[in-house]
Amino acid sequence: PRSDCVVAERLCLSDSTCNATYRILENCALAKTRLLPLDHDSRVRCLNAELDLGNSSLLHCKCHRRMKRQEHCLRVFWTVHSSMTDGYFNLETSPYENPANEEHWKTDYNKLAALVSGKNCSQLAGDATNPCLKETHVCNLSKKCVRLRTDYASTCTRAAGSEDVCDRRKCLRGLRNFFEKVPEDFTKRILFCPCQDEFCGERRRKTIVPDCSFQSNTKPSCLWLLDFCLEDPFCKSRLADFQQNCQPADTSPDGCSLHNHAACLQAYMGMIGTPMTPNYVSNSSVEVSLWCTCESSGNQKEKCDQILGMFESNRCL
Repeated sequence: PRSDCVVAERLCLSDSTCNATYRILENCALAKTRLLPLDHDSRVRCLNAELDLGNSSLLHCKCHRRMKRQEHCLRVFWTVHSSMTDGYFNLETSPYENPANEEHWKTDYNKLAALVSGKNCSQLAGDATNPCLKETHVCNLSKKCVRLRTDYASTCTRAAGSEDVCDRRKCLRGLRNFFEKVPEDFTKRILFCPCQDEFCGERRRKTIVPDCSFQSNTKPSCLWLLDFCLEDPFCKSRLADFQQNCQPADTSPDGCSLHNHAACLQAYMGMIGTPMTPNYVSNSSVEVSLWCTCESSGNQKEKCDQILGMFESNRCL
């Protein structure tokens, strides 16, 4: 099995030849992070260093979504693969392994309720008309789910009568904690609960407290949002994972190049809590979008539209 990148880095640093190659790649990645132009010789040196790793575990390492030291692992991955970060449509290899499969995501509701041992689930009977409310009550039966949900909800909600803007960074961090640490059996049902009316749809749309985590007074350029994301190893990794697993295919009957909608939904969930957090656009549909615009994007409008289209008109998603 592939080793994770934290282990692979430790093994590499203990070998003098690999260590020297890795230090070159660190400088290459640092230059890209700081947007420093590389001359021809430097670019060749960076590409050669990546090739010099050959079949080492460092070149083929991956990260896990819920692992300890995840951000460090992702930094190592992008250090080794810095040549892949020239633009959004070059982020075709996800640093994560083991995407969800369809069977894993077909969790029976009764099985989910049974996970919460020793709890009385009779209170759920009255929630049949609002599936999103029912899933919230199921979350309330789990100490971890209700604690982390309460944490981000309180952080992302402005105090009554307060004119101060919320702390968006803390809000996004709280959302990441919720979707990282609470079992997916709970989180996916809260986020993707099926609705038949706008009351349910409003609750679903407000799952991530969009006034703080999603919206702002003005919509930034999607190109700016992308650049901001690519500067952060965590956001860049989730974007790469989303692009790989939600890549649309017009020629495919299901609209999905990998034919794995569960992996796509898991990758979508991974975007929540990043600077490119998506959300539902209304109470009456399941359409989603980023909070950004492609107005005034000049000669990069086509690229901008593609970024926005990965969410707004993606049949795979």
